[in-house]
Amino acid sequence: MKRSALFFFLFLGLIANIFAATDTLQVLQTSDFNVNGKGSDAAWEKTPWVNMQNSSPGIDTYSSQFKILYSEKGIYVLMEGDDQKITTTYKKDFDDLYKGDVFEVFFHPNPKEPVYFEYEINALNKELVLLVPNFNKKFFGWIPWHYNGDKKVQKAVSITKEKGKMKKWSAEMFFPYTLFNPLDNTPPKQNTHWRANFYRLDYDSEKMAKSAWIPVKGTFHEFEKFGYLKFN
Repeated sequence: MKRSALFFFLFLGLIANIFAATDTLQVLQTSDFNVNGKGSDAAWEKTPWVNMQNSSPGIDTYSSQFKILYSEKGIYVLMEGDDQKITTTYKKDFDDLYKGDVFEVFFHPNPKEPVYFEYEINALNKELVLLVPNFNKKFFGWIPWHYNGDKKVQKAVSITKEKGKMKKWSAEMFFPYTLFNPLDNTPPKQNTHWRANFYRLDYDSEKMAKSAWIPVKGTFHEFEKFGYLKFN
């Protein structure tokens, strides 16, 4: 093999490794703990923050980041972002929260099936919980059947202020595995892979400013472009 061809294939391998590292997130295991919206439990110290990227060209977005862990009972997610004000009018659970400031979590446990889980939470601690069938880009969310008892998400939000001005807000969530029924490939075991994405919407500029772990060009429902979670 000529040297130029060898360098070319080595370059392709390097690029592939970069994308694999970027698109696959290692999820560490933890013992269970209570959420308070601040991410103050010591368990969060074992895993790093993951930055979210601007998905709205021409519109400035606040910095945003998240963490994720899993236990024998469920999955923990912590999300936070800089902010100057709460821009939402939605004060009830299952409202159209995405029309205001919101964090969103998408879990796609079995990539072979076009059905996944969507969760939204706003700074007023209101939630939207959906199972989404998405066939040929035709999607519609359904509230999980009997969303109560041990199926409910444990959630809390926290708003940080300095000198009376808002600096950031955060949301901490625990998703019990019972909530993911009847999705396949749940609960995850060691070395299980799920697809997933993490998003933020902010409307402080009066325009929809989108941030994402794995950026998408159109809607947040482009599940074929989600990243991967590997449960360690």
